[in-house]
Amino acid sequence: MSESSGKGWWSSYQGRVTQYALNLAELEAGATSVCSYHPLLVPGLLQTEDYIRALFDDEQPRHATTEDAVAFRLDRQRILTGGNAPAVHAVIHEAALRMHYGGPEVMRQQLLHLIELARLPNVTIQIFPFRARTYSGVSAPFLYLAPHVEELATVVLDHPAQQIYRDSQEHLSQYRVLFDRLKRSALPPIAASTTPEAQAVPGSLMLVQHLLYDL
Repeated sequence: MSESSGKGWWSSYQGRVTQYALNLAELEAGATSVCSYHPLLVPGLLQTEDYIRALFDDEQPRHATTEDAVAFRLDRQRILTGGNAPAVHAVIHEAALRMHYGGPEVMRQQLLHLIELARLPNVTIQIFPFRARTYSGVSAPFLYLAPHVEELATVVLDHPAQQIYRDSQEHLSQYRVLFDRLKRSALPPIAASTTPEAQAVPGSLMLVQHLLYDL
């Protein structure tokens, strides 16, 4: 970030969204890989518009307007299919998919959206089931954003009061290890081209389809 101009599509939102949101968009734009773990929400890069609106339904976002908040988050998602798209690997706790933000139909479309996004060659989505082995760090969401130079990576911790950034080598190593553990304990990634029945072991797709059946 210190070597960039700080100018990008997010600059048009200056004064309309929080500085944290602007910083996050810039970090994502410069990343070659984005790893995230979320225990209670679908990651922002993977959310549908209706899901985003449901999140802001009961609480005024820390933005000038709800419309700015929704538009900004949708614009962030353009990195998934744009030029030089980063490798995105998301581990989502089963609890996040059982939370009915916006009601059953919103969640149905959100679950179907996850399956469609998993078709992208640069997107990997795993579900962390309730029965998986847990660790002390599974209760808190985090983002691990790495540019071309791994040593310049940043960990973003989501906190109710403020977002916390960590970039020391000690913290980077700690969260790399934690994410590796989460990946190993999570179900195999959603493989949208493979039917659940054809999988050797129950995977993320099977769990998502089970949740769709229950809606």
